[in-house]
Amino acid sequence: MSSYFRITLQRSGIGLTKRTQGVLKALGLRHRMATVFYPVTPEVAGQIMKVKELVSVQEVAKPLSKEELKAERRPDPGFYLESAARR
Repeated sequence: MSSYFRITLQRSGIGLTKRTQGVLKALGLRHRMATVFYPVTPEVAGQIMKVKELVSVQEVAKPLSKEELKAERRPDPGFYLESAARR
């Protein structure tokens, strides 16, 4: 069973060297808080080490779909509706 890197861009690459910006582009990270998933390989680990100050990395069992990522970011409403009020 393979695992994946979950890579999220925390800080922007603006003002950094072209080489660093190129690594971010190669990883597919274009905007802050963008998340990508890659299989755990030495090549991807090397790219992560080049931009370790800009990204957060987690090791996960499977990649999430766009809908699952969106649902994960959605805040809890803070209340639950048990039944509708009488009208």
